[in-house]
Amino acid sequence: MMSLVLKNASKAWRIAALLSFLAGPAWAENPAATLEAPTVEVVGTTPLPSVGVPLEQVPAAVQAATGKEIGRQQALDLTEFMERNLASVTLNAAQHNPFQPDLSFRGFSASPLLGTPQGISVFVDGVRVNESFGDTVNWDLIPRSAISTINLIPGSNPLFGLNTLGGALAVHTKSGFQYPGFAAQALGGSWGRRALEFEQGGFRDRVDWFVTGNLFDEDGWRQHSPSAVRQLFGKLGFEDDVLDLDASFTYADNTLEGVQALPLSMLDRPEQAYTWPDRTHNKLTFLALKGSRLFGEDRILTANVYYRRLRSDNFSSNVNDEFDPVASPHQGFNDLSNTDQRTYGGSLQLTFLTHLAGRKNQFTVGASLDQGQTDFSQFEQQANFTPDRGTVATSDFALETDVKADNRYTGLYFTDTISLTERLHLTLSGRYNRARLKIRDKTGLEPALNGDHTFSRFNPAVGIAFSLAPGLTPYVAYNEGMRAPTPVELTCADPSAPCRLPNAFLADPPLKQVVSKTWEAGLRGRIAGRLGYTAALYRTRLQDDIQFVSSGGAINAGFFQNVGQTRRQGLELGLQGELGRLRLLGSYGFIDATFRTPFVLNSPNNSSADANGDIQVNPGNRIPGIPRHVFKLRADYPVNGRLTVGLGMLAASDQFARGDENNQDAHGKVPGYAVFNLDARYELARHWHLFLKVSNLFDKRYENFGVLGENFFRGPGNTFDAANAAPEQFRSPGAPRAAWIGVRYALGAAKGERD
Repeated sequence: MMSLVLKNASKAWRIAALLSFLAGPAWAENPAATLEAPTVEVVGTTPLPSVGVPLEQVPAAVQAATGKEIGRQQALDLTEFMERNLASVTLNAAQHNPFQPDLSFRGFSASPLLGTPQGISVFVDGVRVNESFGDTVNWDLIPRSAISTINLIPGSNPLFGLNTLGGALAVHTKSGFQYPGFAAQALGGSWGRRALEFEQGGFRDRVDWFVTGNLFDEDGWRQHSPSAVRQLFGKLGFEDDVLDLDASFTYADNTLEGVQALPLSMLDRPEQAYTWPDRTHNKLTFLALKGSRLFGEDRILTANVYYRRLRSDNFSSNVNDEFDPVASPHQGFNDLSNTDQRTYGGSLQLTFLTHLAGRKNQFTVGASLDQGQTDFSQFEQQANFTPDRGTVATSDFALETDVKADNRYTGLYFTDTISLTERLHLTLSGRYNRARLKIRDKTGLEPALNGDHTFSRFNPAVGIAFSLAPGLTPYVAYNEGMRAPTPVELTCADPSAPCRLPNAFLADPPLKQVVSKTWEAGLRGRIAGRLGYTAALYRTRLQDDIQFVSSGGAINAGFFQNVGQTRRQGLELGLQGELGRLRLLGSYGFIDATFRTPFVLNSPNNSSADANGDIQVNPGNRIPGIPRHVFKLRADYPVNGRLTVGLGMLAASDQFARGDENNQDAHGKVPGYAVFNLDARYELARHWHLFLKVSNLFDKRYENFGVLGENFFRGPGNTFDAANAAPEQFRSPGAPRAAWIGVRYALGAAKGERD
């Protein structure tokens, strides 16, 4: 079942170290012996995996899950699982490819789409995977079958460095000690989806190994939206009484096609594309080495080094919003961009399990270095549209932009948790961040693009947790974080010359770094031993928040600017556990995300805009794209010894469309929705399982994203007709009912993923 804690720490020595510190037994003579150690409820609170902190001492509403839980539900990927199970998490289909969603947590985003303000940091085995070019997160590069555990840490926890404005997501991968055995599965069903997946893990003496791969193909439920995903992950480890080493390799070669949001006048056929093609090809090579060393019984040194290379090629079709039969007669254009990102670096972390003034004390200090080098080139060609709105080139590609960007992020951090009494625990943390960015024009024709930018800040945190009774812990916390502007934002910040992302760079004024300040108070406890609950109140205020502001007729054109203060505040409630044989999981999130500083922005497709296309945004206006209410409920029931059925519901309230930052556009809000999902598992025979998954069980028609734009396809049969172009609200329709069936063969520990 879902867990708010990380149970059964991934490596045996970590369990032994924690038990030694908390309970005082001697170290295990053999690491294998500690595999049978009692379950210890701890959560990871540092970027690098370490011993963690007992849940009762953590002043935050941390959410966690295991790969077994993800596998039981046959989630497509990590984001789908998080949307259906974790509190205050939602997705939207702005890209309309299932592997490219915008993920929102408490009103903060982690998205693969350039132009989305990023507010969540994402780590895989201690390596930050927010891309260096735009801090984006490519979810298709995290293989689902490689995930051992995840921790979602809320707030502006400074330990996780840049982009931790509203939360940090830590993903830990599987090892052969954890998952010995073999498993393979195949599935097929709606939209031409077919997939093959395997995993093999094992160990001998002190060496372990794990490998998993995934082949996935789908036609997509909307026209011109196929996916081809190829993922491979491997890990080789060594472990003895004092040393733990892991070397891992991740490879991905994915081609993802998506289509844009549709104007309201075209939503009668939600499967159609507005324009096409829009294609992204991601090719990743990711190498990481992680090690931990025990020194005596009270010191643990952890380190990692990594190299990561991602090449992303993007082809997109766009309307020419300046169409003129004489001056600019082409109806549209194609953009081709190539982004080659190479990141490398490492972290070093030392943890002391000691006593301070006779009190239990856990102190960690660490440092990190992340270096990024990006080569970006963009080409453009003129095009016209076919009757079904595909582009046909009318010219050759011409080079528009060729730049090189270098990022250098350094950080020094510490955290100290001291038990003032047996029940009262104080945590003090802090991190100094320094970000340096260099941008150079490679053509020699745009010297104004050249720039050097440096941002730095020390961010503190403090929290108190008080165990009133076993299983009853109130807490309160305050923390601060920061986000440095990315190269994309720094070169696209001029209202008089909007950029069409990710395809144009301009020499624009500099931006300020974003600073977040978060208060949180909460309570967690248990009812009748097997049913747990959580409650949290939070408020995060951002200073100098950066927003991508739409401009002109094109829905993907605009510029970045600091918009003063914004605020996310809300309530989060959770309930999980077991009632007899029934597993229950429920959550409610109230998210009040508003602008707090008045400003004027250009949004000519907003019905309330003045003659210049400007709108006035006032304090209290809601930030677009964020539902105010999110409710989730899931139940798993073992019908008999062979069959288990799971039913889940996700409900989200209405939201404002992007471009309607003043909340006054005549088209109103994007309506709320409720969607039900079903999954079932049946044991055919020993080692063999049959599984079924049904999404959108009742075939609900709904939309989960909106943006204001100008519709140029108002001619007969929705053909190009610039003379009759008009502003409309564009929406991204949710997927209709779909079903998939598959079979899984599993031996060893891998079998437990479906039990």
